Amino acid sequence: MATDNLLLKNRSPDVKVQIAPTQPKKLTHLPKRPKVDLAFSNLTYTVRQGKKDKIILKNVSGRLRSGELCAIMGPSGAGKSTLLNILTGYKTEGMNGQILMNNNERDLSQFRKLSAYIMQDNQLHLNLTVDEAMAVAAKLKIGEKKSFEREAIITEILDTLGLLDHRKTMTSGLSGGQKKRLSIALELVSNPPIMFFDEPTSGLDSSSCFQCISLLKTLAKGGRTIICTIHQPSARLFEMFDQLYTLADGQCVYQGSTTQLVPFLATLGLQCPSYHNPASYIIEVACGEYGDHTRKLVCAIENGKNDIRDGKSFPELKLNDGLNNSDAYMKENMNTVIANHLAKDTVKNYDKNVNLANAESLGQGIKESVTEKDVEKADVNSTLLESTIPVKQPRYGNSELQQFFIILRRALLFSRRDWTLMYLRLFAHILVGFLIGALYFKIGNDGAKVLSNLGFLFFNMLFLMYTSMTITILSFPLELPVLLKEHFNRWYSLRTYYLAITISDMPFQTIFCVLYVTIVYFMTAQPPEPERYGMFLLACLLVSFVAQSVGLVVGAAMNVQNGVFLAPVMSVPFLLFSGFFVSFDAIPIYLRWITYLSYIRYGFEGTALATYGFNRPRLDCFTKYCHFKVPDTILEELDMNKSSYTIDIVALVVIFFILRISAFLFLKWKLKSNR
Repeated sequence: MATDNLLLKNRSPDVKVQIAPTQPKKLTHLPKRPKVDLAFSNLTYTVRQGKKDKIILKNVSGRLRSGELCAIMGPSGAGKSTLLNILTGYKTEGMNGQILMNNNERDLSQFRKLSAYIMQDNQLHLNLTVDEAMAVAAKLKIGEKKSFEREAIITEILDTLGLLDHRKTMTSGLSGGQKKRLSIALELVSNPPIMFFDEPTSGLDSSSCFQCISLLKTLAKGGRTIICTIHQPSARLFEMFDQLYTLADGQCVYQGSTTQLVPFLATLGLQCPSYHNPASYIIEVACGEYGDHTRKLVCAIENGKNDIRDGKSFPELKLNDGLNNSDAYMKENMNTVIANHLAKDTVKNYDKNVNLANAESLGQGIKESVTEKDVEKADVNSTLLESTIPVKQPRYGNSELQQFFIILRRALLFSRRDWTLMYLRLFAHILVGFLIGALYFKIGNDGAKVLSNLGFLFFNMLFLMYTSMTITILSFPLELPVLLKEHFNRWYSLRTYYLAITISDMPFQTIFCVLYVTIVYFMTAQPPEPERYGMFLLACLLVSFVAQSVGLVVGAAMNVQNGVFLAPVMSVPFLLFSGFFVSFDAIPIYLRWITYLSYIRYGFEGTALATYGFNRPRLDCFTKYCHFKVPDTILEELDMNKSSYTIDIVALVVIFFILRISAFLFLKWKLKSNR
């Protein structure tokens, strides 16, 4: 210890500790993908605001290269996220201009198969472990691989991203930085050659930010095209980016390497102060803190057509005629100014050989430094990427039948681990079943308590409707953000997902309904005949399924807050026209058509017919007079003596399918409208 202190004491203050760079781990098991360069020209994006059109992007151009980590920067409202959404294909309407992929016109369908979009919020399933989430992603995205090959890919990615020790950790228990890395890992299983990140450092501390950008740098060095929006990085993070694309007021004010930003600004009379973060300075310039220089910058960079690169002389900067005297002088002496700045290296705070020591290795905690020399080294996994024009890729990594079973198993696992969706609902059905059974105990065969028994039948419909509908309204919208990300990144088709989700909850809903109906049916002494019990149970099951379909429609069409309010309000007409409060013959003719839309009416009528129809014997009567001792009298009073149980069941089945199809269409519309 004393020796160490002596060495530290005698060490010259000018001597810097150099940590030898270590080569990042090779991702050798990933599937091969072609390299992708992206270019765009004269890109314009317009949105409708009220009665006027607002132009967000104004004829911007640019080029994004494979093997580089590119940052899109700009003040708030400059159009960063809009540009990213257009480049990903997330937004297509209102866009004009040309986007090229490897110098060919971009085929959006093919492009989306080769790209991945990691959104700002970590859209993850919290009820899965890291291992389970990766396994599902691997099966969906690279399903043609054998199980041991997928396992090798998963292990390699988790090891590289520093998540190997968290394989059995629930996603809900991960930190913010770990969730961000898991989001990247899920998309990395198919090795997309181009990856987009929307504010990847949002919500992370400085250490997690550096780890995240270090990871993106490593991915870019593997030959991928990595593009991300970032608000205002620190100088340490800024130095790690290879390319910078800066927007201001919907126009490009700089495009090129980060090392040439300060010299380029200096040629325009914008001298970045020493020891000032260049990222902060360009944002300040774009915001107009040093005067209105946006037009000058846009003209100099030709709105993104010029690309300021290392080792190349600046292009001839084209300035408009309406410049002031200082700008004209600058134009005449452009080459001299450039030469002076490059020769004298006036930008002291921007040494391109800065050693980024103490960077935590994301795999084993190995210290590594990322320098410009490292970027020029051989690619991390260049064998995984081919510099050819992308060949035609399959739309999805697996067949739709396999997708269905994978999503179904995942949904069943969610249900088993979700307390609200599973155990709380089970407890509610059992508890309410015993409570109702005790309240209406043995009234089913009492002729003097027929009206109370009808109230019991109606309450069954009410309880089954609200429990099935409300839980779906609360849970289904929470799935939409994850669905939006996974469907956009081509994990699965929408119809496969919807079919799996539709079927996944039906077994549980069936079990809950059977438990509840069995408890109340026999405690209330309804006819102890298997046929009548089966008819009663079938009507109740169909009502619960239809109510669940209503919840799907509402959940797909609106958010949780609106759905929780509107769904009960929308159910009021169905309850009023169910035949319990007002018999069918008493309803005005101009309103009677509503009864044919009420699924509660068919359920209530079906249970009433199962209880009192089909020539049921006389009821017991323990008083002097029982008006409803004969079951046919009850049906006549309810105007159900000519009703058909079969028609009720068919009507419920038809309504069920109509609502399920409607929910799918609403879901499809919702996904499109969110984009």
